[in-house]
Amino acid sequence: MAVIPVDLAGRSYEVHVGPGLLTRLPELAGPLLRKTAVPVIADANARRHWGGTLDQALRANGRTALWYDVAPGEASKSWSELARLTDWLLAQGVERGDHVLALGGGVVGDLTGFACAILKRGCGFIQLPTTLLAQVDSSVGGKTAINTAAGKNLVGAFHQPALVLADLATLATLPPRELRSGYAEVLKYGVLGDAEFFDWLADNGARVLALDEKTLEQAVATSIAAKARIVAKDERETSGARALLNLGHTFGHALEAEAGFSELLLHGEAVALGMVLAARYSARLGHLPMIDAERITAAVDAAGLPAELAALNFDCDGAALVEHMLHDKKMDAGTLPFVLLRAIGDAYLDRAVALADVALFLDEQLRSH
Repeated sequence: MAVIPVDLAGRSYEVHVGPGLLTRLPELAGPLLRKTAVPVIADANARRHWGGTLDQALRANGRTALWYDVAPGEASKSWSELARLTDWLLAQGVERGDHVLALGGGVVGDLTGFACAILKRGCGFIQLPTTLLAQVDSSVGGKTAINTAAGKNLVGAFHQPALVLADLATLATLPPRELRSGYAEVLKYGVLGDAEFFDWLADNGARVLALDEKTLEQAVATSIAAKARIVAKDERETSGARALLNLGHTFGHALEAEAGFSELLLHGEAVALGMVLAARYSARLGHLPMIDAERITAAVDAAGLPAELAALNFDCDGAALVEHMLHDKKMDAGTLPFVLLRAIGDAYLDRAVALADVALFLDEQLRSH
């Protein structure tokens, strides 16, 4: 098992990575579980696969799980679901010193974290991520949010978990497409800040996706450690350091919006294609060698992730995709910063990108294979 500290002033916590961690929850959570009845907010699929394991672990420790099921999918990150969840938590008598468990992927983690951020002005929660994407990204760092009609993750709060248990055994029940989607975020850490990790993934990515235990643990732990370092420098995304984690996301969120946040394009798939587009646009500007853009494209394609915008067959033009970007929460004084690349492992924030030029670039990508 790997243990990665997330060092924040007065609110540091640990991320544990390894197989079988759900069975060790009472031991690892220790004094965080103050009461015998423990609220568990669970993705319905995650509960079906892992609810029994968690139930048994709690019962063996003299505790009982209080279950609240959340329907899978982004639609659950809504005002209405947030209201239902907070009312339920209040009905269970959750106090500020209690800790709520979040079992599932990023949707459950985001929803539970935001509910806990506002419940009685802040109560504790523990992340139990069961998807690769949640384990290496959304469960760490304290960003919580819901979606609104205006866009994704536009209403939320920074609220750090007290503990994260990334049980690698849970990944065995993930559909292959969901696993590949999560791998996009693993690949992102190599592209944005660790060329050596990118090269390691080129050699070992297939083993990661095959869930080879030792290789998987190294990939997940390396990814989390990278995020923890960035979050420690810039918890609330004020200095620009944490913004680098948005590599692929400005393009990716626009693609998700055009797809109607549907199953047509999963979040990780959108981020993967967004990284390709960010690399190609960086090369277009003359900032990134074309060979690096080609290597990033090849790595995305080798993982079975979408690497060509034209293949999505969107019925839109580049201007329409840029229009989606204008709703991005990172808009600042009418400008939108883009995470671009100078090399693999060297990302930077560009606040002077001309959106009209981005629209022309996207027109080219929409037409070419």
